[in-house]
Amino acid sequence: MPRGELFDPLFGAAELGAALSDRAWIGALVEVECALARAQAVAGVLDEGHAQAIAAAGPQAAAALDPAELGAAAVAGGNPVIPLVGTLRKACAPAGVPAAAVHKGATSQDILDTALVLLAQRAGALILDDLRAAADAAADLAQTHRGTPMAARTLGQQALPTTFGALAAGWCKSLDRAAGAVTAALAALPVQFGGAAGTLAALYPHGPAVADALAAELGLAPQGIPWHTDRTPIAELATSLGLAAGAAGKIATDIVALSATEIGEVSEDAPGGSSAMPHKRNPIAAITARAAARRVPGLVAAALGAMDHEMQRAAGAWHAEWETVTDLLRLTGGAAHRLVQSLSGLQVHPVAMARNLEATGGLLLAERVTAALSEHTDRAREIVTAAATAHPPALDSDPAILEYLPADRIRELLDPAGYLGHAADLVGRVLDERGDAPEPAPRTSEHEPGQS
Repeated sequence: MPRGELFDPLFGAAELGAALSDRAWIGALVEVECALARAQAVAGVLDEGHAQAIAAAGPQAAAALDPAELGAAAVAGGNPVIPLVGTLRKACAPAGVPAAAVHKGATSQDILDTALVLLAQRAGALILDDLRAAADAAADLAQTHRGTPMAARTLGQQALPTTFGALAAGWCKSLDRAAGAVTAALAALPVQFGGAAGTLAALYPHGPAVADALAAELGLAPQGIPWHTDRTPIAELATSLGLAAGAAGKIATDIVALSATEIGEVSEDAPGGSSAMPHKRNPIAAITARAAARRVPGLVAAALGAMDHEMQRAAGAWHAEWETVTDLLRLTGGAAHRLVQSLSGLQVHPVAMARNLEATGGLLLAERVTAALSEHTDRAREIVTAAATAHPPALDSDPAILEYLPADRIRELLDPAGYLGHAADLVGRVLDERGDAPEPAPRTSEHEPGQS
């Protein structure tokens, strides 16, 4: 997804755009350098006055840095930390801070990886807010419509009756599961501090103490050991974002399908129009959520493909992660944000659901008729299949069926509201797991208008 003011709002990443911008990157890099100085003062390896001077100069230096200029200066060394450290050292010099006190004992990857973790934590909090809000909206729909019959569809065809509540409960469950995965991945993201080759040799014997103090300063998980070329923390984050985007994309796909003119079972409360066709009412929030989610699998694959970091520092694989993970956060968050907008105002149309249930003349209840007929004849499947494939279908008037079942019994069997199985119970399970515990809603027959 292109970054900027034009496309970020459309794809749900307006707030994330600021949290993951080039300027946010610069701010995070400088924040890590300042935190490192404070951590080293805590560990007794850096003068307290020097640490305070670095921490004071850092924010001003970050504000003064131009992303374009820093990017150009990064070309020579292959990452932006090298010129950034030079700028920070110049900013601290008037306070009497020696150049060696800035970035002491660190390597560029320590700063950049930890900055990426900070950005992921901040963007991740926004993503989680939207995932949870979307799950809450789905739960509300499930509770309201736990007894509203609709046609379940498999392989593009009507299958059996279900309820819209059961569909929405499935949405809710997947979003809750995805939010849990993202929460766990974010919580496990550790600080990075290993020095030039991951041995912390420049700070011996205080290296682990500095690393732990740095984690405490930034509110991050301690690292245990440096993970310069162990990219499992990044892979876990990437895969959790992939799960979240996949969950959002599936729901958006359902909404788009159910909004089709010929189906018309749901609609967004703020649909988009068309520049050419005045009649169009497009489910644009779901469409753009789906669009954002569709780009995520390729980025997840890129992150996983970059795990083969050689030895103690990777040549290229590490560099491939920076924009990949940033875009993963933007796109996943954008999909979740647009999905909230779609779900929170989703209008459900039970009358259309009832109309569609009747469209096949009872064919989606063929399984139920077969089961009842099998109590009287071993030819039940053969008889029902013949009736269902007749032109027009004739489950309610076929003489071979009427030979065994009276007409009123057949009409009863063909009532979708009577063959919903455990749909309402499954909704209850999902809601009970969340602690919502709603009162069971009465079933809505296909002839009742219900809510829309």
